[in-house]
Amino acid sequence: MNHRELQKILLLISIIFAASCKDEQRDKMPKIDPPVAKKIAKEIVAHNDVRIDDYYWLNNRENEEVLSYLNQENEYYSKLTAHTKEFQGALFTEMKGRIKEDDSSVPYKLNGYWYQTLYEIGKEYPIYSRHKELLEAPKEVMFDGNEMAAGTDYFKIGGIAISPNNKIAAYGVDKVSRRQYTIRFKNLETGEVFDDVIENTTGGGVWANDNQTLFYTKNDTVTLRSDKIYKHRLGTPSSEDELVYHEKDETFTTYVYRTKSKKYIVIGSSSTLTSEYQILPSDQPDGVFQLFSKRERGLEYSISHYKGSFYILTNKDGATNFKLMRTPETATESVNWKDFITHREEVLLEYMDIFKDYFVLTERENGLSKIKIVKWDGSLEYYLPFESETYTAYTSANPDFDTEILRYGYNSLRTPSSVIDFNMRTKEKEVKKEQQVLGGRFFKENYKEERIWATARDGIKVPMSLIYHKDTSLNPDTPILQYAYGSYGYTIDPSFSSIRLSLLDRGFVYAIAHVRGGEYLGRPWYEDGKLLNKKNTFTDFVDCSKFLIDQKMTSPEHLYASGGSAGGLLMGAIVNMAPQLYNGVIATVPFVDVVTTMLDDTIPLTTGEYDEWGNPNEKNYYDYMKSYSPYDNVKQQGYPNMLVTTGLHDSQVQYFEPAKWVAKLRDMKKDDTLLLFDINMDAGHGGASGRFESLKEVAKEYAFLLDLEGKIP
Repeated sequence: MNHRELQKILLLISIIFAASCKDEQRDKMPKIDPPVAKKIAKEIVAHNDVRIDDYYWLNNRENEEVLSYLNQENEYYSKLTAHTKEFQGALFTEMKGRIKEDDSSVPYKLNGYWYQTLYEIGKEYPIYSRHKELLEAPKEVMFDGNEMAAGTDYFKIGGIAISPNNKIAAYGVDKVSRRQYTIRFKNLETGEVFDDVIENTTGGGVWANDNQTLFYTKNDTVTLRSDKIYKHRLGTPSSEDELVYHEKDETFTTYVYRTKSKKYIVIGSSSTLTSEYQILPSDQPDGVFQLFSKRERGLEYSISHYKGSFYILTNKDGATNFKLMRTPETATESVNWKDFITHREEVLLEYMDIFKDYFVLTERENGLSKIKIVKWDGSLEYYLPFESETYTAYTSANPDFDTEILRYGYNSLRTPSSVIDFNMRTKEKEVKKEQQVLGGRFFKENYKEERIWATARDGIKVPMSLIYHKDTSLNPDTPILQYAYGSYGYTIDPSFSSIRLSLLDRGFVYAIAHVRGGEYLGRPWYEDGKLLNKKNTFTDFVDCSKFLIDQKMTSPEHLYASGGSAGGLLMGAIVNMAPQLYNGVIATVPFVDVVTTMLDDTIPLTTGEYDEWGNPNEKNYYDYMKSYSPYDNVKQQGYPNMLVTTGLHDSQVQYFEPAKWVAKLRDMKKDDTLLLFDINMDAGHGGASGRFESLKEVAKEYAFLLDLEGKIP
C-alpha cells in the first residue's frame, strides 16, 4: 500500500468517525416539537405592493401572549441544548480562566489627574479611580460599578465627564439596556450625589469653563433618536433646562463634545452622508452657537482646533478617501477651506490626533492600518513600523495636548494587545501594558495567521484574515468559522481574542471576510456595499465561502458562518441565497425584517438609516430591499443548523425581527436541521452587562458549533 492510498483510507476513517460522533450528539437531543407561532395575517401595502406578514402580532413586548411564545422558545432552546450545559460551564470557566480578574487600564493624565479603570477578583463591573498629580498619590474611587449595580439585572455607566476644576463628575446610568441614560452629578471631594436628575439622555455631557453648566444630548422617547442639545445649570431642576439646539431632520442625529484644545464646545449633526457643526467658546456658556459651515448633501467633515485654525478631515471636492483641509477660526465656511494634505486615491485618511508640536494621522492602505507622525514645522515625518498582514494598530487615549508622548495600541490575530507610549521626538517606545493570557498554555508561536484573497463573482478580490493552531491542517474536514459585518463603513480589523482560543485549540479556523460594505480597502469599498449595491456584501461572503471550499480548506459539512446586528442581516441573506454551503450559522441580534422596519419611522434608528439602506418610501429602494430582506425571502427549502439570539429590550434591532424570522423559518424550512432561538429577557443589543456574564453567551455559541462538529466530550 502506497502513501497516497493510506492517506485516502485514513481520511475515509476520519469522515466515518466524525459522522458517527455527530449522530451520537444528535441522539442526545430530546425528540420534542418546536414552538409554533400562530398566524394572524396583516397586510402591509407600499407602492401598490401588498406583503402579508403573518407574525406582525409579535411586535408587542407588553403582550402576555408574545411573552409566552418567547418563553416557549427559550424552553425549547434549553431542552435541546441540555446535553451541552455542562460543557458550556466548562467553556465559561476555561475562557474566564484566561482573563486577569484583578486587572486595570493604563492610567492617562488629564488636567492634573491620572485616571484609571480597575477590576477586582470576583466582581463584574469596573471601578473608576484617579490619583492627583502623581500615580503614587492616594487613590480616589469615583465610582464603584459593583456597588451601583447591586439589585439590577443590567447596569452600565456611560459618559463620565469631569468639571474643569476637577470637583464634579456628571455621569450616565442605564439599567434597562436601551441606551437611555439618566444623568446624575457627584461631588468628587465629598462623595455627595446631587439631587439633579436628567432622564432620556445619551449619558454624560460637556462642561463649560464655569464648572456649573453642562451641555448634554437628549433622545426622543419613542424613536430614541438623539435629537436635542440642552443646557443644564447645576442645582436647578431639569425641567428648567434650556433647549440649545433641536435637530429636526429625522435622518440626522446630534451630539456635543469639546475640542482637545479646550477652547470650543461643539455641537455636531450627522447622517450617513452629511455633517454639520456649530461652535461656542467654552468660557461663554450663555453665548450663541455659531454655525461652522452649513450642511451640504454628501459633504462629510470633522473638525479639530489648533492655534487659531481648524483642521477639517473631509471628502470635499470628490476626495472619496478623505483629505485634510485648514481654515482660520474666524472664517469657517467651506469656501474658505484650503488643502493641507491632499487626497490620495490609494490611502484612506481615517483620523487626526493633535499635539502641541506634532500631529498624528491614522491611515489605511491596502487594508492595513498605518500611523504617521508629523511635526508641525515640517522638519520631521515618518510612519510607525508594522510588519504583519493581520494586525490592528490605533491611536489610544491621548487627551494631553502638551506632550511629546503618543499612546497607541497594537495587536494581531495571534498577538495579545499592547498599550505603548511612543516618544515622537526620540522615537523611543515603552510598552505600558501587555494583555496577559493566563493559564500557562498560550504561546503565540503555536498559531498561524495569514491573509488570503478570494475572487468575487464580479472579479473583485476580497481579502480574508485567518488564524488557526499550527497543528490544524487545512483540508475538507477542517471546521472553519467565517465571520463578517459589512455595513456602515465599519471595518472589522484582525484583532486578538483570548476567548477565541477555545475554538482554535479544538481545531477550528477563524476567518474574517473583509467584505464590501466596510472600509477595509478604503471608502469606495464601503460605497460599493450599501444602498443599491448592498447585495455585494452578501455575494462577497458567499464567494469567500466557495473559495475556502474550492481550495479544499474546508467543506460544506464543516463550514460555519457568524454575524451580528447588520452582520445578522448578512447571515439572513446568505442562508436564503446559499444554504447548502454551511453546516451551521449563528445570527446574533439580526436585522432581518428590513422592509417593514425601514417603513416604520417610529422604530428607533430607522430614519437615520436611510443613507445606508435607502428610503423604502421611494420605489426603487423599496424593490431592492424587498429583493434581499431575509424575512421577506424565506423559502420552502433546506436551511443550515441555526442559532439565533436577541435581547427583549434591544433598542437597535428590536427583538420582534428575529422572533418573526424564526417563526417563519419554522413554518417553511424543509428539513430537520436545528433552529434554536435564545432570548435574553433582561438585556438589549449588547447582551449581558457584566464583564464575565457575556462569556456565558459566547459559551452557548461555541457549544453550538462544537456540538455540530461532534467535539463535545
